[in-house]
Amino acid sequence: MNMAEGLIFDIKRYAIHDGPGIRTTVFFKGCPLSCWWCHNPEGQSFSPELMVWPDRCLKCRTCISACPNSAISISNSSIVTERGKCEVCGVCTAKCSANAREIVGKIVSAEEVMAEVEKDREFYGESGGLTASGGEPLAQPVFLHVLLNRCKETGIHTTVDTSGYMERKTLAKISSKVDLFLYDLKMMDPKKHKLHTGVSNKPIIENLKMLDKLGKQIIIRFPLIPSVNSTKANISTMCELVSGLRNIRRISVLPYRQLGVDKAKRLGKGVRIFAKPSDRMLDQSLRLIKSYGFAVNVGG
Repeated sequence: MNMAEGLIFDIKRYAIHDGPGIRTTVFFKGCPLSCWWCHNPEGQSFSPELMVWPDRCLKCRTCISACPNSAISISNSSIVTERGKCEVCGVCTAKCSANAREIVGKIVSAEEVMAEVEKDREFYGESGGLTASGGEPLAQPVFLHVLLNRCKETGIHTTVDTSGYMERKTLAKISSKVDLFLYDLKMMDPKKHKLHTGVSNKPIIENLKMLDKLGKQIIIRFPLIPSVNSTKANISTMCELVSGLRNIRRISVLPYRQLGVDKAKRLGKGVRIFAKPSDRMLDQSLRLIKSYGFAVNVGG
């Protein structure tokens, strides 16, 4: 336990949308995908990052004098950070009295995480527990395996929220420690999937089939993004794929929200903005999924 460490960017207590019951969600930092609509852009990089909150800034210039790399300056009355010079050392964040600068991502031990998880044990009941999310938790398989193993030893329910993109042997190794998978399916066309996420969907589909053969409990999560994957053809193809599996009977639809836009800007990253699904689009999508015999819900 003491030797297992991982990079996380948040721990959310009393979560109710990351699996059954009341849960403690641990957000792993780092993801092999680069989805255009990502609502957790701070979870993409495998390194700590600087997040800046311009609306909190007092223009006191303390950060400018504190930065050892001269990466911060003032331009047109605004504090500007030259990301290429920033080494994410944390000196400026320690000096900022307005909390306008923050390092996102920290190394923690499995022991530290389990101490947080154990704090809420009395609220878990029979169904609540730990959810590993991200980012992509399976991108840190050793750390994830230690956490899951500890949970199983102490009787805590485990859920893994995953993109499904990893080596099959990695997924197979941890699967026996997972009570529930929240499994993303984004789009079925291989070329479009590669374009919008940066990776192939072939291993994602094959890994899903493997988990189904293993008899694992799986809920499909489908992010509904207008002009990207909202077509009847894409949703129907997804439903046909999942209909051919034995153990999956629920699909959660996650309507696109612009939750990641401001965060991406604070990280100094480029951002794409999509329209939110209309009520009509959402209703049509839900009806289509239901027509294949699946239980369906929005969110969660």
